Amino acid sequence: METRRYGMLPADVYRLTGVTEPHISPDGLRVAYQVWWVDEEENSYRGAIWSAALDGPVLDGPLLDGPAPDHGAPPRRLTWGERRDAAPRWSPDGNWLAFTSSRDGHGGDKSPQQLYVMPADGGEARRLTDGKEDVSQLAWSPDSTRIAFTRRVPDDPEEDDRKRAPRRVRRLFYKFDGEGWLTGRRAHIFVASLDGGDVRQLTKGDCEDGEPAWSPDGGQIAFSSMRGERWDIELRNRIYLVSADGGEPVALTGTDGSCTGASFSPDGTRIAHYYLPDDGTEPRNTQIAVINSGGSDPRLLTAKLDRECRPVSDSMRLCWDNGRIVFTLEDHGSRHAYAVAADGSAQPQLLVGGELVISAFDARDGRLVYAASTHTAFPELYDAGARSAATGGRQLTGVGAAFAADNELAEPERFTTEPVDATASGEGGVDAWLVRPAGFAPDGRYPVLLSIHGGPFTQYSTGFFDEFQMYAAAGYAVLFANPRGGSGRSEEWGRAIRGPANGAGPGWGTVDFEDLMSVVDTALRRYPFLDAERMGVLGGSYGGFMTSWVVSHTDRFKAAITERGVSNMVSLFGSSDIFWDFQRDFGGPMWEHADAWRAMSPASYADRVQTPLLIIHSEQDLRCPIEQGEHLFTLLRLMGREVEMLRFPAEGHELSRSGSPRHRVQRFEAILEWFGRYLA
Repeated sequence: METRRYGMLPADVYRLTGVTEPHISPDGLRVAYQVWWVDEEENSYRGAIWSAALDGPVLDGPLLDGPAPDHGAPPRRLTWGERRDAAPRWSPDGNWLAFTSSRDGHGGDKSPQQLYVMPADGGEARRLTDGKEDVSQLAWSPDSTRIAFTRRVPDDPEEDDRKRAPRRVRRLFYKFDGEGWLTGRRAHIFVASLDGGDVRQLTKGDCEDGEPAWSPDGGQIAFSSMRGERWDIELRNRIYLVSADGGEPVALTGTDGSCTGASFSPDGTRIAHYYLPDDGTEPRNTQIAVINSGGSDPRLLTAKLDRECRPVSDSMRLCWDNGRIVFTLEDHGSRHAYAVAADGSAQPQLLVGGELVISAFDARDGRLVYAASTHTAFPELYDAGARSAATGGRQLTGVGAAFAADNELAEPERFTTEPVDATASGEGGVDAWLVRPAGFAPDGRYPVLLSIHGGPFTQYSTGFFDEFQMYAAAGYAVLFANPRGGSGRSEEWGRAIRGPANGAGPGWGTVDFEDLMSVVDTALRRYPFLDAERMGVLGGSYGGFMTSWVVSHTDRFKAAITERGVSNMVSLFGSSDIFWDFQRDFGGPMWEHADAWRAMSPASYADRVQTPLLIIHSEQDLRCPIEQGEHLFTLLRLMGREVEMLRFPAEGHELSRSGSPRHRVQRFEAILEWFGRYLA
């Protein structure tokens, strides 16, 4: 019998898979969902729609065939598109299933996602849309005759860039990482008829619309939008209401915060939404709020939780269920499911907790179905049943079973540092984790990698993360942590690195740096097998900033990798798609505080760097454009430091998470080769 391999190898990227976007049928008997996987031969991602009975057995693999989804039947694959089928949505009458797919496009894997419908029990799918832009954010009308969705509207049909007219830019929000150029490609709300009639565009203008939600009577559609003369500067979403037949939208929410993800109550009298307070400063914890359908009587329902309730994606909508609103939030590295009374009469109640990350969910008639992963399991589908509170659910799928049979995934060990200083209001120590290396022996001595998350207002989670599995398999002990400045804890914790302009706070590279060094020191004391003479550090985006900051402020690490990182804040202010908005975090704009922005730039301390540094950057990164990597590389090379730069073509800021599978494999190989030079 073959022994299971510990962790992952770079080529295991081609075996990644998971479940997402569950949607419960109107009768509550079935759940539709997407299974995704990687196509190594085509170097792309694939997806199919599946259906499972809510009392059925566990799925044995991602491509299992089975009978119709009756009670007791195994999950059944419903679509067989050649590329990617996604976003299943049952019609309210239960007769149809809408989804998006790129199956019929002539552009290969670059073909846009179109809108399709098929009979609920399977059968031939019909395409309802055409065009050169992706369809997303599907919403059925209550009478099951129409489907609202979001799509960008290009005003220039020319495909040859050599013939295309120059882009005239009037707004700051003219590009966005992962979306490309937005000037002349604004997102708007559309409605398609089930019978295949004309597709109507409901909203228009130089604005950004999305997230349509029908009123229960089918007469109106609520949506989120950035509109007004300064929308591109303020980046503040409001909830609007428009007639389902078209017309002028009416704003329902004010300008004191950003409101997204509208969801009507079943009786149509109220609208739940996500609410991000806007007082000109960031970060702030996103909350769950409710308003009357006319926009009056706004109420915050989750303020006492003091946790980040922002959804993982725009498809993660709030669910009304028996007078409660179901949502998820971040908490100390995990993402849990909660419910809160819509009238504010009771405190939020935990539905699903534990060491896991819920990435998608749906709720109906007291039943909660969710997709979740753990440190050692790919995202799978779970049924929490009709319990009002639970610490888990019955597993419905097993798409990662084949991988788990071959690979023993590493289980990180949680630990905490000593409590941080009084600025964090008694929050305690920093949450941190250690992953033991392959072939671990208690009397061994092992090289260490400190991995730093991006954001900074985000968190390393208790969900599956391929990077840590990869490094552990290569023989490294891996440290990762959630220092001050991140999410998953109180708002004060997240705001601890604001500034330094106008006395807003100490700024990046201060208490967050202290916390990370404290994690390393705590780990070295706690785990004697860690080799303090063979330590490396790496991170991406803000984590790339921190990596460059670390090696310019200490020589304790023997090798480092900064990826898609920030090196020169002054230049990034004007070259990034949205980095200029960090003036809300830093206490003021760059032009008023250039010295402070420059003092927070790792490039300002390049002459102190003695650690061998690999710079990884993507050539189409619009969040941290490649000039950031070039700037640091040029400085260090001119100074005679040991530095290399790895440039990935045709990739953006999300290379490590959703870039081409082949590039992801090559990235892992490069990381392991670099650390192997200095830490082996």
